[in-house]
Amino acid sequence: MFKNDLLEKVKKGEKTVGTFFGAGNASIAEAVASSGIDYIIIDTEHGPYEAEGVLEIMRGAELGGTTCLVRVKDCSRPAILKMMDIGARGLIVPQVHTVDEVRQVIDYAKFYPLGNRGVCFTRSSTYGSDEIAQQPLEGYFRDMNAATMIIPQCETAGCLEHIEEVCALEGVSGIFVGPFDLSCALEMPGQFDRPEFQQALDRILKAVHDAGKFCIMFATNTEGARAYFARGFDSVTVGLEYDHMISAMKRVIAESMA
Repeated sequence: MFKNDLLEKVKKGEKTVGTFFGAGNASIAEAVASSGIDYIIIDTEHGPYEAEGVLEIMRGAELGGTTCLVRVKDCSRPAILKMMDIGARGLIVPQVHTVDEVRQVIDYAKFYPLGNRGVCFTRSSTYGSDEIAQQPLEGYFRDMNAATMIIPQCETAGCLEHIEEVCALEGVSGIFVGPFDLSCALEMPGQFDRPEFQQALDRILKAVHDAGKFCIMFATNTEGARAYFARGFDSVTVGLEYDHMISAMKRVIAESMA
C-alpha cells in the first residue's frame, strides 16, 4: 500500500530529521536509511541525478526503511511528473518566485480535482497492482493526492513577499526554507544574524503555522538543528550525506592517530 511515513509523523506533530542526498548511490542510500533517519531528499537540482538514478536510490532508501523526497531541478512538467511517477513521497521545489508558479506545480503533481497530473499506473502504484489502484479513479486520485507532499522552497524575494498566499494554497503541504539562497535574495549573503534575515524567518514560520502546515529548515550541523527546533521549526534537514561521510572519516582518522 502506498504510504508516507514522514507525512504520518507530520500529522502527529512529531519532529523529524532528514538529510540531502547529493552524490551517493543506492547502497549508500540503504546505509543512510538504516540509521533511522526520517527522510532523505534526493537532490536533482544540484546533484547529478536524472530519473533512472533517482529510482535506484529510492529503492535502496526504501529497503533501509526511510521516506524519499526529491528536490526537483525546476518547475517543468517533466521534472515534476517523472519524480511523482517513480514514487517520490514529496517534492521540494526550488527557486519559486510567484504564487502562479506554485499553482502550476500543484497542477502537474496532483491528480484531478486538485490538479491535472497525467494518469498512468507507474511505480508509485506498483504498476497498478497496489490496492490503492484497485478502486475507482476517484478514490485513487483522492488517496494519492493525500499521500504526496508538495513543499515549495522559500529562498527568493518573490516567495517571501507572497509567503502567506503560497502557504494558503490547497495542495501545498509545507515550506522548506533555503537559508543560503534566501540570504542572497535579501542581499546579505550568509549573514544569518542580521535582523532582516531573522524577521524573514519569523514571517515564514508564522505564515506556515497559521495555515496549519509544517516548516522544514536546512542546517549545516547538529548545533544549528537544535537551535531551529527550539525556534519552532517542525523538521530540520541536516547537511548532505557526503558531508557526514567526510566528517566521519576525519573523525576515524583523528581518533585512530590519537
